[in-house]
Amino acid sequence: MQKKLIITLALAASFLIGYAFNSFISHKPNNQNHLKRVTGIGGIFFKCKDPKKIREWYQVHLGLQVNQYGSVFEWWQGADSTKKGFTQWSPFKETTKYFEPSQKDFMINYRVENLTALIAELKKEGVTITDSIETYNYGKFVHIMDIEGNKIELWEPNDIEFEKLGQQINAKTTK
Repeated sequence: MQKKLIITLALAASFLIGYAFNSFISHKPNNQNHLKRVTGIGGIFFKCKDPKKIREWYQVHLGLQVNQYGSVFEWWQGADSTKKGFTQWSPFKETTKYFEPSQKDFMINYRVENLTALIAELKKEGVTITDSIETYNYGKFVHIMDIEGNKIELWEPNDIEFEKLGQQINAKTTK
């Protein structure tokens, strides 16, 4: 009986020490807020001579389900596998001004959480914000520049409304 009690106490002490150690090494000082930044790729946008022909080529040769904007990839979110997520693939006319002030032929859209708080942090960090947050029923958007002049689109998505928008235009998703 005494042996069982000692073993039980030893196991309980080991558990508590392990828990305390884990809490100690994972503890963040109070002045550091945990703010999720990028949670995934929201879209890939690139310039091309003829977006319609490019969409058709990708549909025929790579099987993308295309619409007038490009293709939408549908997937299940890792943080909550009961929720869908979407990534937009869009070719733009090579003369588009949408990527400006970047001189690059591509732009990446990143999915984020709490865009307003993230932009406040990025401003504090000296990141160039090129416009103000625009809100639509399918999410909030803003653009920033990285240190090499690449324009980046940040998107706080509302995937439920984004899916409804796709259904309204009868768009199929690439799965």
